[in-house]
Amino acid sequence: MDSTLATEPAEKPATPTLLETWGKNERMRHIPSVEWMVWKLDYDLRRRIDKLLVSFAALAPDDPHCPSIEAEFRALCRAIDRFTDTVRHARPGHAPQDLSHHISWSISQAASALHSLDAALFGRRYPFQTFERSKGETLYGALLVIIEHINRVTPLIRAVDPNIDARLLDDLVQLEQPLRETPIA
Repeated sequence: MDSTLATEPAEKPATPTLLETWGKNERMRHIPSVEWMVWKLDYDLRRRIDKLLVSFAALAPDDPHCPSIEAEFRALCRAIDRFTDTVRHARPGHAPQDLSHHISWSISQAASALHSLDAALFGRRYPFQTFERSKGETLYGALLVIIEHINRVTPLIRAVDPNIDARLLDDLVQLEQPLRETPIA
């Protein structure tokens, strides 16, 4: 009997693959979580946009500021639609024609699209062998574009409604124990 055959293993151990998998890659630190993006879009930005739209709706149609403000709101609406298209490519239904309803509808569509993402995989780097960029980077960039459009429309509204800053900062701080209405001393 040959003794060398008895000491060799029956199967060779599997060699580890050099290919990466998406689920095992680390999270990218510069991409926020899905939950934060949903909160930012659906609560924070929606609240700001609604307050800006109220001031725009109070504006007379023949006001000289109206066309530039409307153009910036339409650009904001397109940015929200592009954000939704980045998350998923199918958008259900038809958007309303009214600008304020269209923006609200678009934000709702974007928030529901964000809820459909897998939070465990979102924000992870794609495997290097795919030669693709992560969807998280593109999505976060699209959210930053929405924020920039809101920052562009705010000074335009401020020109026709000087009290807009006070309304935008209204709900910024919520006290757990509200102050007493009667003075202490």
